[in-house]
Amino acid sequence: MENINGINYEIIKNYKNAYNKEDIMNKFTDYFEPYDYILGDYAYNKLRLKGFCDKSNEIYNQINDIASLDNYIKKNCAYECAYFVLKKIK
Repeated sequence: MENINGINYEIIKNYKNAYNKEDIMNKFTDYFEPYDYILGDYAYNKLRLKGFCDKSNEIYNQINDIASLDNYIKKNCAYECAYFVLKKIK
């Protein structure tokens, strides 16, 4: 379990050992707090974050549907990039 800005998260995927708490602490803002999942991927050694939701989340829409995570990674992340997925613990 990781605590980021007072919110507890579980690391559910850590592809290529991508998770780095210092990097995420430098990038994480309150913008990401409503999301159920946070994807962090590295492109050119820079961390990018994207929020995803379960269908029960009030900010849910098709663009941030957690069911489309694999498709998002394939289409929007560098091929074979290192990435991690955090799940908010409610």
